[in-house]
Amino acid sequence: MTNTTTDKKQTLSALEAAKAHYKQKVGGELMHYYCDEWGIDIYYRATASLAIENRIMALQQQGKTAEALVESVISKAMDKDGNLLFKSTDRASFLHEVDPQVIIAIATKLNNANNDTVEDIVKN
Repeated sequence: MTNTTTDKKQTLSALEAAKAHYKQKVGGELMHYYCDEWGIDIYYRATASLAIENRIMALQQQGKTAEALVESVISKAMDKDGNLLFKSTDRASFLHEVDPQVIIAIATKLNNANNDTVEDIVKN
């Protein structure tokens, strides 16, 4: 027979550890990308919430690749103070009035912000 109180405490501790890890990742220093074509600095975090990633993945699974790329830029691109650069109302402009190659380049950078290489994992 297991001790329910101990199990709950251990589960809570595991959840608290997971949340602390996430806070550390999203609270860390912003990463930086200079977009030559637009002449601006784009800042971003090494990770995004699962809610943001879910929106992007849902669009991809529906075959809406362009919309998923735009969602990545709108949801992840920030200024140096950590404020989002774009609003959801900018979506139509991105889809119809912005160079798709630049959107692809930016979204690729933002979406691969935390792709560790095998060498990085071995080091840690």
